[in-house]
Amino acid sequence: MKIRNLDLTRNPINEEHRQLGLPPVEEPVSHPGTHPLLRAAVWFTALVLIALTLFLMGRLFLPNNWVGGLKIIGETLNGGVFWSAVAVGFFAQVVDGALGMAYGVTATTFLLAAGASPAAASASVHIAEIFTTGVSGISHAKFGNVNKQLFVRLLVPGILGAVLGAVLVTQVDGALFKPFVSAYLLLLGIYILSKAFRQLRLRTRAPKHVGKLALFGGFVDAAGGGGWGPVVTTTLVSSGNDPRTTIGSVNFAEFFLAFASAAVFALLMETNTWPIIAGLVFGGLFAAPFAALLCKKLHAKTLLILVGTLISVLSLYNLYRALAA
Repeated sequence: MKIRNLDLTRNPINEEHRQLGLPPVEEPVSHPGTHPLLRAAVWFTALVLIALTLFLMGRLFLPNNWVGGLKIIGETLNGGVFWSAVAVGFFAQVVDGALGMAYGVTATTFLLAAGASPAAASASVHIAEIFTTGVSGISHAKFGNVNKQLFVRLLVPGILGAVLGAVLVTQVDGALFKPFVSAYLLLLGIYILSKAFRQLRLRTRAPKHVGKLALFGGFVDAAGGGGWGPVVTTTLVSSGNDPRTTIGSVNFAEFFLAFASAAVFALLMETNTWPIIAGLVFGGLFAAPFAALLCKKLHAKTLLILVGTLISVLSLYNLYRALAA
């Protein structure tokens, strides 16, 4: 029998727990620095972000020298593809920042509508997500929003599902797979839309099959270009888990999923979508303050209706184009 080391201080998390009728948070959750595992995960994430940034800069400047590298940057900035990706990344991050989910779904839906293949869209989104989820995960860990036990239970099955999904989408012909991806995104859009008209009730029991849920969420996220947040976060919160630590744990685990699936995409397919990836990252970085403002000004129900409707309409359009081709 596990002896829980509860934090009985009057901190903001415990105040939220009291209002929801939940027990006090555990000491390791409210003070994440005491967990060697979370400290190691934070350091690993930071090192990966630094290493990836240096790698991309080296790949750009070393073969082409500084003059050639700057020329490539200038050509990218003058291209319509980059600025389209900036707009997509900005809007997707606004959605994700306001709702806590749906970055991948939104970005992938727009890229498919622009004519990208499912593999190229998913690869671009997941490589870009390494940066966004990495910074988000570190922030959640530092603010005590990560539950170590839930994080560990999500991690390995989620990575396995992401690898399997990435392998599938790179081995199946894009034209054949596109209708299925569009249909999946349509269902996900309808699901997000339905959340605006129903209230999720907290239950007393925690979910039993977290590993299976993470496996499925990781698979559909990599294969469909999104879905980890809507599938995993919504299920866990509706099953009675604390919203704050659920969102933090799921977001931090998503970095490792994005890293694993991006590695598979890099190994199994030729990644020539760097202007799209750069645009998604660039747009996402500038969207964070606007997302916070939007989240403050607009009601959550309004945001859910807008996002669900937009994703559903675009997915219907993508599905029509795929079936008519």
